[in-house]
Amino acid sequence: MTAVSLGLPTVQRDVGPAPAEGPLVDTFGRVATDLRVSVTDLCNLRCTYCMPAEGLQWMDGEQKLHPDELIRLLRVAVTRLGITSVRFTGGEPLVVPHLEEIIAATAALSPRPEITLTTNGVGLARRATGLAAAGLDRINISLDTVDAARFAAITRRDRLADVLAGLAAAKAAGLDPVKVNAVLDPVSGLRDAVELLDFCLDHGYQLRFIEQMPLDAGHSWQRDRTLTADDILGALAGRFTLTPDPAPRGSAPAALWRVHEGDAVRGRFGIIASVSQAFCAACDRTRLTADGQVRNCLFARDETDLRGLLRSGADDATLEAAWRAAMWAKAAGHGINDPGFVQPDRPMSAIGG
Repeated sequence: MTAVSLGLPTVQRDVGPAPAEGPLVDTFGRVATDLRVSVTDLCNLRCTYCMPAEGLQWMDGEQKLHPDELIRLLRVAVTRLGITSVRFTGGEPLVVPHLEEIIAATAALSPRPEITLTTNGVGLARRATGLAAAGLDRINISLDTVDAARFAAITRRDRLADVLAGLAAAKAAGLDPVKVNAVLDPVSGLRDAVELLDFCLDHGYQLRFIEQMPLDAGHSWQRDRTLTADDILGALAGRFTLTPDPAPRGSAPAALWRVHEGDAVRGRFGIIASVSQAFCAACDRTRLTADGQVRNCLFARDETDLRGLLRSGADDATLEAAWRAAMWAKAAGHGINDPGFVQPDRPMSAIGG
């Protein structure tokens, strides 16, 4: 047993082998119940903090998991590893034509997990009803500004109207609560934050601000250009009356705030302060990339190849054991604030959010 600091209380770390059954745990006692699944690295936007304007090399078809391979790994995760929540991400998951098929197969698992989706919303207006019918429970839509010119500058595409239509379609399809994820631009972001919050409160969407993380393809992230949770709160407090939400946060990544209007609560929003106020001690996530690699942390330097095991004829017990070993080796934290931090080779578009 070795004492290891999580940046919170010191805990005793068991360095023996991974358990062969029970919850999907790491050596710090954290239990992974939330699976993030990237279904593609492709995207139809080119957000400045994520992708270059051009030149990014995509995975080829055989690198990616086939639908039947992904569904098999989802079954292992839910029925053998205790996963209770599955979030599909990308890249942009709506560029995958068989997404509804994957969601329906996930909804058919027993016990049925909660099924969510993170999307840029560009193609959502025409698919929201079908996604809900397939079994999608909730949705998060990325939107960094409601100003059309700034949206085009950030995403390098003039598609704000499509995203707004997608938000409305998701709400009409009953995918409640509809959440909005915003990564703020270093220059215009504080103004965008105020406008976004007003917009989301008016339309009944739940806004989450996310600190920009070092996961861009160009590795150009700079800490001193990142808007922090304190920066965002300061800007919002100049326009709104805010108080911390008293509900327990648990393993949720967002710290919630209430917005008051007179004696009433107008709504709530959250801030995911992954950089300035890391919450690694409560992390309950495991990640599967579009090419079948398990990552035990968004910022992990190592991966475990389940695709290779699948294609070599491994049985479910072997897949389970490999996944357990991968999570058992999870580090205490992502290390962004450590002097020796090294950004992962893969960008966010290849890892999945």
